[in-house]
Amino acid sequence: MKVDIYNIEGGKTGKSIDLPDNIFGIEPNEHAVYLAVKQYNAHQRQGTHKAKERGEIQGSTKKIKRQKGTGTARAGSMKNPLFRGGGRVFGPRPRTYTIKLNKKVKQLAKASALSSKAADGSLIVLEDFSLDAPKTSAFVDVLKKHEADTVKSLMVVNDYDTNLYLSSRNCKKAGVVSADSLNTYSILNANKLFISESAVAKLKEIHS
Repeated sequence: MKVDIYNIEGGKTGKSIDLPDNIFGIEPNEHAVYLAVKQYNAHQRQGTHKAKERGEIQGSTKKIKRQKGTGTARAGSMKNPLFRGGGRVFGPRPRTYTIKLNKKVKQLAKASALSSKAADGSLIVLEDFSLDAPKTSAFVDVLKKHEADTVKSLMVVNDYDTNLYLSSRNCKKAGVVSADSLNTYSILNANKLFISESAVAKLKEIHS
């Protein structure tokens, strides 16, 4: 699949690039995408939730009333889950929400997401560029040239660029990520996806 390469001014450079069909031109596998997004969301959970159960409540264990003759249910102590301040029955405990996913399934999901973006015209290939200094306005100008300043966008670069990252950090709807850190959720969450020339080569290397 051949696509035009754009510059940061929003115009075509006159050059084109051949996007690998095994990454940008496959039939999207919806189930693989579902599994990858499910894994990503699960890994965002800390799993540190905890509620005290009956045996963990501090307080007296004295029997609060006699066993019979009160007309109400028997009660052993104030730690009883039926009373206010008592322990919780089967409360949440710290756990991990990690989901195992095979490497090939994750690659299939990522390729499916990239192929969907390429098919609906949401993918733009940019020529490699860098910013001289971290400046948010410079980054926003690039988005404005491509009419992406009002929508969620993601810029994929080959290597981590400090100036580019710091320039995008204050933009709520935009982000910058390196090609080796790209994930399915980030691709699908962006309305416009920008990929640098060198990042395309990096993705081809990763999926080879």
